[in-house]
Amino acid sequence: MPLGIQHLLGLHGVSENDIQLILDTADNFYEVLQREIKLVPTLRGKTVVNLFYENSTRTRLSFELAEKRLSASPLNFSASTSSVKKGETLKDTIRNIEAMKIDMVVVRHSSPGVPYFLTQCTDAIIINAGDGFHEHPTQALLDMMTIRRHFKKLAGLKVAIIGDVLHSRVARSNAWGMKTMGMDVTLCAPPTLMPQHTDSLGVTVTDNIFEAIEGADVIMLLRLQLERQTSGLFPSVREYRELYGVDLEKLVNVPDHTLIMHPGPINRGIELASNVADSERSVILDQVTNGVAVRMAALYLLGGGESGDEEHV
Repeated sequence: MPLGIQHLLGLHGVSENDIQLILDTADNFYEVLQREIKLVPTLRGKTVVNLFYENSTRTRLSFELAEKRLSASPLNFSASTSSVKKGETLKDTIRNIEAMKIDMVVVRHSSPGVPYFLTQCTDAIIINAGDGFHEHPTQALLDMMTIRRHFKKLAGLKVAIIGDVLHSRVARSNAWGMKTMGMDVTLCAPPTLMPQHTDSLGVTVTDNIFEAIEGADVIMLLRLQLERQTSGLFPSVREYRELYGVDLEKLVNVPDHTLIMHPGPINRGIELASNVADSERSVILDQVTNGVAVRMAALYLLGGGESGDEEHV
């Protein structure tokens, strides 16, 4: 069964069936990644451009590895060493790259809406690897995959997403995707780090961390994005840590089965204490592992594959 979408620009509006299909396909690719030989020929002959205008470690390496595991040919673009420095526009950049006969583009950009803009400039398939404060769909998909592999379900689970929600594209994609999958989502942040119009997300909102984590099956911490902030959004990092950082003391009354997650990179000792990040509750490294499988699934399905075929490669 093919996906009902042509591009992966975000999870807002993506159907439950499409999310389910990507996660099921990712589970199959997870098994492929456990083999001694992890290379499969499913995207042989396809060229994928990693168009990154922002710095990235996990996302970029994960996509590149996923592309290589699928036998695609990755091309890596870096704005700092490109003709962008000479004044070339985004439209001219993508049209020149398309002229080299590429098939797919994975784009990361500081401006929201860039992935959609690229769909108006090229016939290549576009995958959003993070656009401004808007969305980061593959991160949310790998988060849901991690949760589902642990609990064997998604519907009915309670998730608390805590931290810098205002600047977090991860929070938005997770809110859209998790609500679509029947999960109970609570966003928790200082009022100055909570975006306006959160009612459109259909989630619970609070500035009290203890309300957020009560009975939670999953606690997801968000990085405090100091580089994106203007001053005055909170009094001090120390106060933020005391009120919203998760340590063992705050977890005393949390259920034993509760998972700790973080999209990374972690500001240890701020949003998450090291003894929590490295505890048995933490599935942070599982998120990284599952990211390769999810990105393989997205590339494969958008590139023309159908669910089930990957089982026979």
